[in-house]
Amino acid sequence: MLQLPSAWSNFISESTHGASCLGQLAGLEEKKGMYKDAVSNLSDSLKTTLLLVSRPETTPLLEAERSSLELRELGICNQLLIINGVLGEASDDISQKILDKQRTAMESMPHGLEQLKIFSLPLRSYNILGLDKIRAFFQHDAYEKVAAAIKPETYLSIGSLIEDLARTEKKVIFTMGKGGVGKTTIAAVIALTLAEKGTKVHLTSTDPADHLRYVIQGAENITLSHIDEKQELLNYQNEVLSKARIAMSEEDIAYIEEDLRSPCTQEIAVFRAFAEIIDKAEKEVVVIDTAPTGHTLLLLDSTQSYHKEVQRTKGETPVSVQRLLPRLRDEQQTEVVIVTLPEATPVFEASRLRDDLLRAGIHNKWWVANQCLSMTDTDNPMLVARAKTEKQWLEKVCEISSGNFVTIPWLQEASIANIRK
Repeated sequence: MLQLPSAWSNFISESTHGASCLGQLAGLEEKKGMYKDAVSNLSDSLKTTLLLVSRPETTPLLEAERSSLELRELGICNQLLIINGVLGEASDDISQKILDKQRTAMESMPHGLEQLKIFSLPLRSYNILGLDKIRAFFQHDAYEKVAAAIKPETYLSIGSLIEDLARTEKKVIFTMGKGGVGKTTIAAVIALTLAEKGTKVHLTSTDPADHLRYVIQGAENITLSHIDEKQELLNYQNEVLSKARIAMSEEDIAYIEEDLRSPCTQEIAVFRAFAEIIDKAEKEVVVIDTAPTGHTLLLLDSTQSYHKEVQRTKGETPVSVQRLLPRLRDEQQTEVVIVTLPEATPVFEASRLRDDLLRAGIHNKWWVANQCLSMTDTDNPMLVARAKTEKQWLEKVCEISSGNFVTIPWLQEASIANIRK
């Protein structure tokens, strides 16, 4: 969205044929001044400060760095970094492991973030939800210094979820959720376990961070891919122009070239690549680790818009696109596994994601609650207090999923091997 004003401003200034995937340019031209002001205001350090927020963990810090670099490329350099949820002290094995993991992540912080002014906020024993909790945050954390150790609850394991996927012979499996909840690793666990059962699996990601290549190394019955948006855009542009040159005049080709430079074209190109990968479900199980932005969801519900755009640019609608949405809406073929954390904001956001899926006609049965402190044997008073707050959110997930949810304990190393245990 931050790129859009600049992209459209450039596109409008260069346009001579009136091509636009949003219709005629007259309306956009009127907004050109507003777009320019928006970019100017965002880049002005006297008017705007952008706060990047990350947990003190490796993957969130890498995602924060990527965001920081992309913003700088747009001229938005007035950034600060807040590290949220820093554990103050350790008193048992679990809290010591958490503290060590946080310190290791901070000590190996990406170079791009080290240049920023950094602030830290402590981990609290409660969810920061409501004005009273926000006010309490700025005071000393109040919890029982001597607290009874929690008794780990027993829930369904990740194995139960995968057994159900295998039994029902699902052909398309998504892991969806906000960034940092562990959906990449869950996707890899599902793919590897199905592959070990003899199922041929294709594992792919639309996440720009492309984390899967770090967690999957050569395994039998698995192929791996990643949708590179820039490459897909180039491929789409070349294909459309190649076909256009066969039968179109130079003037018409100039129109097409201009249209292919519009910001909408990349959406179309990525959507097509996404459809082609889903089409592999004809012969194998496709497991997809989706982007945390919700970008994919927007594409899922745009088949008709895609069709009109492709026709307008004299392209062809692939068979894979024609049968994409019907396949995703068929609950006999497709399962969306929603991954969340047992905390207020992740559960609320996951619930909204499920609502979006339902509006698109896409079924969801299974949920995963990841990084559960309440499933560990910690007796650190602050962590015990925090673990007890998880209960209401696990109950909420149980309610939404009608009991079809699995839990994964907090693990020092949330590797594929550890989760499968």
